[in-house]
Amino acid sequence: MPIATRRVGKTALTITELGFGAAPLGNLYGAVSDSAAHETCVAALDIGITYFDTAPYYGFGLSERRVGDALRGRDSIVVSTKVGRLLKPEVRPRGNRERHGFCSPMPFEPVYDYSFDGIMTSWETSIQRLGLSRINILFVHDIGRLTHGDDNAVHFRQLTDGGGFRALEQLRAAGEIQAFGLGVNEIAVCLEAMNYAHLDVILLAGRYTLLEQHALKALFPACERTSTSIVVGGPYNSGILATGTRQDGPLHYNYEIAPQLIVERVRRLETECDRFNIPLAAAALQFPLSHPRVVSVIPGIGSPQHIGLTSKLYETIIPTQFWEHLKREGLLHGDAPIPNFERGPAGSTA
Repeated sequence: MPIATRRVGKTALTITELGFGAAPLGNLYGAVSDSAAHETCVAALDIGITYFDTAPYYGFGLSERRVGDALRGRDSIVVSTKVGRLLKPEVRPRGNRERHGFCSPMPFEPVYDYSFDGIMTSWETSIQRLGLSRINILFVHDIGRLTHGDDNAVHFRQLTDGGGFRALEQLRAAGEIQAFGLGVNEIAVCLEAMNYAHLDVILLAGRYTLLEQHALKALFPACERTSTSIVVGGPYNSGILATGTRQDGPLHYNYEIAPQLIVERVRRLETECDRFNIPLAAAALQFPLSHPRVVSVIPGIGSPQHIGLTSKLYETIIPTQFWEHLKREGLLHGDAPIPNFERGPAGSTA
């Protein structure tokens, strides 16, 4: 089954509605070999994925290098990466020891910089690491109180008074990039940023999923008014919607051990999936794509085997009755659009 494409905001850019989240290629929580990283990207291309998202932070440049090596010379590829952190050489490199969740050998330390010069430097160095002629989308990475706490006001002023947004607008106006927005795990900062800049697209990780739909209240209506698209990251909410609760070992949600209320909600979702003979992960992957503001969902993928599994989940036929049943059981927000079986597994017209 071909993967449909959707248009980003008011731009001429289209991306596949199933994308590739490349954080695992930065050795997130464990090592991935160069060859496995390359094979994973090629496997994604083979099934029709042409949208790849990476960031300098993912393995401190490692993910960008691997993505660029795999995509170089390919046509019709869309790449997004992120700005807001610069990579500074480490005085004492620490080998592959885990730092910030990444087991990367790259001898760099990320430093926040959302200023005009910081954004421009980040864009230029990402192009060099990728080894590509252009980057299609830039996301401002991890701005907001969730990351910065009380220091967020200082960082946000770098975007406004310090010219960070102006740098992105200049790059877009000059055709160096086709779109920009935020890449974050929280809603409030998206609404704030929309007061200062026109965002073509927001990469929202973990906040519009089978488990939570708070974005329906304020963010999605605001995006509708401004023609801002949404890329959904973290569709499995840090893994609990991929593995379910029936496994040994800790259950993770929002990058931490899952609280009991979340575990119980996932157990209820598992029960309903069993009733309809549907994999929980398939429902989690397909649900966000039913919203008209969502243009792509980008699970993190770290092996060719995960590509094959993701393709099967994407193609799983889920009847409309399943989604309607979840609403009746209070497991989906009543206003959440649901996939339409007659239009394809992910509610797409293509």
